[in-house]
Amino acid sequence: MDWINDQIIRLAQSSLPQGAELVMMDHPSNEYAIYPQDLSGDGVPELTVIYRWENELYVHILQYRHIGWMIAAAAKGEGYGVAELTAAPVTTRMVNNLIINWRTGEEQTKRAVYEWSPLGFRNVVPDDQELETRAISLYPGSEKTTRGTKWGYINGIGTMAIPVRFNYAEDFQTNGLAIVQEDNGSGLINTTGAYFVRPKYSYIAPFSEGRAVVIDEKGHYRLMNDSGDILTSKDYSYMADIHDGRAMVNNQQADGKTMYGYIDRSGKEVIPLRYEDASDFANHRAIVKVKDNQYALIRHDGSTEAEYHFPFVGVLGDGLLPFQQTVNGKYGYINEKGNVRIQPAYSTAFPFQNGRAIVNNADDFGSEYGLIDTRGNVVIQTIYNDIQALGQQRYAVGKAIDPDQPFLGSMYAIFDADGKRLTEFIYTNVMEYKRGLASASNGKTTFFINTSGNPAPGYPQFEGSGTLKLEDDLIQVNIDQRIKYAARNGRIIWEPNTVIPLRLPYYVREHKYKPNKDYVVYYPAVEGIPDHAAQERVNETLKVLSQVKPIPGDEQLGYTYSGDFDVTFFKKNLLEIEMTGYNYPAGAAHGMPTQVYSHINVTNGAMYALKDLFKPGSNYVKVLSDIVGEQIKTDPQYDYVFPDTYKGIKPDQPFFVTQDALHLYFQPYDIGPYAAGFPTFKIPFEEIKSIIDERGDFWRAFHP
Repeated sequence: MDWINDQIIRLAQSSLPQGAELVMMDHPSNEYAIYPQDLSGDGVPELTVIYRWENELYVHILQYRHIGWMIAAAAKGEGYGVAELTAAPVTTRMVNNLIINWRTGEEQTKRAVYEWSPLGFRNVVPDDQELETRAISLYPGSEKTTRGTKWGYINGIGTMAIPVRFNYAEDFQTNGLAIVQEDNGSGLINTTGAYFVRPKYSYIAPFSEGRAVVIDEKGHYRLMNDSGDILTSKDYSYMADIHDGRAMVNNQQADGKTMYGYIDRSGKEVIPLRYEDASDFANHRAIVKVKDNQYALIRHDGSTEAEYHFPFVGVLGDGLLPFQQTVNGKYGYINEKGNVRIQPAYSTAFPFQNGRAIVNNADDFGSEYGLIDTRGNVVIQTIYNDIQALGQQRYAVGKAIDPDQPFLGSMYAIFDADGKRLTEFIYTNVMEYKRGLASASNGKTTFFINTSGNPAPGYPQFEGSGTLKLEDDLIQVNIDQRIKYAARNGRIIWEPNTVIPLRLPYYVREHKYKPNKDYVVYYPAVEGIPDHAAQERVNETLKVLSQVKPIPGDEQLGYTYSGDFDVTFFKKNLLEIEMTGYNYPAGAAHGMPTQVYSHINVTNGAMYALKDLFKPGSNYVKVLSDIVGEQIKTDPQYDYVFPDTYKGIKPDQPFFVTQDALHLYFQPYDIGPYAAGFPTFKIPFEEIKSIIDERGDFWRAFHP
């Protein structure tokens, strides 16, 4: 311990009542719960001290005044320990709040957010509730770099507060943590950008009731608390978020059957895996499938409240459950006792919410959606292509753009819960209402609407189609696959860069092509190549590879297409650009991704092919084919490759390079399933050194 830390500890100890002792934190372990941070907004740090006195926890704030350090604020703590101590702007973006994660049980913690104001020093998080407003005034934003698109966090005035370095970044949550991706894994960072949990998981879900579901490197689902500890000792094939103190889990049994049960917030299996299906808990009850033709409504402790002998019973809502009376029959609704309340008459029936349920009358997978009340009365006629519940007693009701091709999508109008249409069918998409506002788009502009369904006065509109989200004093503008931030008056305070500097005089500039609401491409253009004719040829080729082509403007396409690019490598004179695309045919199960790389010499505009890397006359196709074949045969990571599909590589096999290796890849379905993406094989240059043309232009473009 250095003398500065020793001085801080001595100062903290000198402020304690007689007989009190400093509390040690869980994280970082073996450190006192002492935290220097500016909590008053005057630019001078205060000192937070947490101590135990007469078997109770207390927190006080030391502030330096002209006569020395004084106790300026104090509050009684909770529980018996401190899991975490930090600070971040929560109730306002200008001043930090103190955030304490109190240890209330062996596996339980309680998050408190303290506000220091003229009203006193108080916890602003009500018991058993989370903040309704954003917890941390930091916002994810991306920048294009020579290492690809990287993410960081801006503050409320548009300054990059946490520098870009992550492969992806999500919003900060009310516990002061954010999920990020880096090094091919997901982790958690705190408000300083430091890792709270290293990026070692393949997936981390947002926290729910103080817990997050994670997937480890072996594909097992586990439960993490907001101190970063894994609570489950068993491996699960699947785990849902915590709802009502329970998380639904499943595992495949020895006989091949998948069985469902529940764990609690401590990770303990409180309801054994004995059901064939299960739903989330709500209000301490859940619907489970016991076996064919037998469902049950169970309580929080796993005891059975009611049994239903039907082929299907759905989720409970407003005292009613969707059900089928016969196998593959129509849907209706029963009450909690199993008595039929709405006779089976629908091809699809969704759970009730706030006295209304969405139903579908069409046969053969058609769309005739409507809305009914709990007596089965029709509130909105069952004639529509789509209906979406928006909250606050509002619904987006969709008419098919083309009645003969309903899979092309809908135009939406806003209806209220009484079936009254409030607008014309003018919206291409509408999001859920929050605090009286919903994001909506007409395909050309995006804006907020109020509960009347009209554009909300006092809020800006933005060109393009996408979504808006209120973020305290800012608006997150997520339009045409780019995220930027605006003030309430519409002034843009931050947006991603459109120029990627390489080295003078070379740049890559981003251009946007959007000829149709369903077709958008961001494509690259290289600048600074001395030969202007060569630069023109390069950029025309990049446009073609990016799928910039004539597209009708007002015609309804039968698909959507999005394209983007990244600079993935730049060394010496070699520029490598990856261009990606995704074509999604309307109504299809999934779209088809594309991926293509260009390798460009910025000094002369040369664009290299795979053969240019090797000596003339060398049989590079056979050499590389054999190496890839051996990897498929011996490396377990390629177990997914379809048997007998790999026949070797082509002379123009898709590829990209990194500093020390050549990477060959295949398109989806070429040699593996769609889920495998682009099967890629890394071949170190050292392994193929004998056939590399080290005097060739390609090699010399990125080597001495």
